[in-house]
Amino acid sequence: MIIDTPNKYEALVEEEEKGLRLDKFLSLKLDNVSRSRLKNLIIEGYVSKASADKQNLWVKIDDPSHRVKPGDVFSVKIPEIVDAKPEGEDIPLDIRYEDDHLIVLYKPAGMVVHPAAGNHTGTLVNALIHHCGDSLSGINGVKRPGIVHRIDKDTSGLMVAAKSDAAHNGLSRQFAKHSLERAYYAITWGVPNPASGTIDLPLRRDHKNRLKIAVREGGKEAITHYKVIKRLEPPRKITSRKNVLQGLPPSLSLVECRLETGRTHQVRVHLAQIGHPLVGDPLYSRRNNPQKNFSDAAKDAINKFDRQALHAYLIGFKHPVTKEPLTFKTELPNDMKQLINALEGV
Repeated sequence: MIIDTPNKYEALVEEEEKGLRLDKFLSLKLDNVSRSRLKNLIIEGYVSKASADKQNLWVKIDDPSHRVKPGDVFSVKIPEIVDAKPEGEDIPLDIRYEDDHLIVLYKPAGMVVHPAAGNHTGTLVNALIHHCGDSLSGINGVKRPGIVHRIDKDTSGLMVAAKSDAAHNGLSRQFAKHSLERAYYAITWGVPNPASGTIDLPLRRDHKNRLKIAVREGGKEAITHYKVIKRLEPPRKITSRKNVLQGLPPSLSLVECRLETGRTHQVRVHLAQIGHPLVGDPLYSRRNNPQKNFSDAAKDAINKFDRQALHAYLIGFKHPVTKEPLTFKTELPNDMKQLINALEGV
């Protein structure tokens, strides 16, 4: 049973629908709304459940995996669709490879991948639309044409985008199967011990802070393989055992992280969870002044580094059309090189 009014729907859970995920249940009831959009509407607070004892009292449900029960009544409010089609902008692109089906490029730190609240222009999508023209039309929807994955605004590095439906479908399958090769360089507080290993911790959005991702039971599988590449020893004003006893990190590290899965903020959360958050990370680094006795030069370099020290240096995949194996690498950006030099006293 479903009751609908303009932009608002109410759905009753029947006995045979017992135990379904909320997003799955609603997608069966609202066949004109995709499951992915319903999932987003749930997360954004547009879905409520009627109180068991008071039908006029509604409680918001923001978990798409919520299991429904017979007799539950859910209300879905569909916000007005606003034409948010991004426009092309003449923004220079650092292209590393391009053919008729795909484009591999370098995204600098500070650039947002696709338009969203507060960032409607100046994004990678705006630049791709200008560069590729009509070839992006219809690929992965209006707001994210050509985008098959993304990296955070303040993370630098390599990305691949689709220019044809065949490429989009093929790349999406590889991402879903976790068959691509992706690796990052990160600069962390402290030195992970052991020096190499695997972090296998499920991730889901933090229910207290929607901007953050948290390690939570029942979250999506997330696996990161890490290896310490270099131990960074910042010059200190005072070099003594006392520094360590005061809780100051004995050093920092350059760490390689290879992704088996690709969840939002995965590297940042996983490294923070094992006690080694990224330098400059505003969300997951809890250390307010860990460089108390570092040299002035090292301290200055750390304080001036205004983003998370994370760089997507490698991406490898099978070309979705030609089936040719492709691998691309890029060196560390200048800001991370300069930070490493300062931390090594160069």
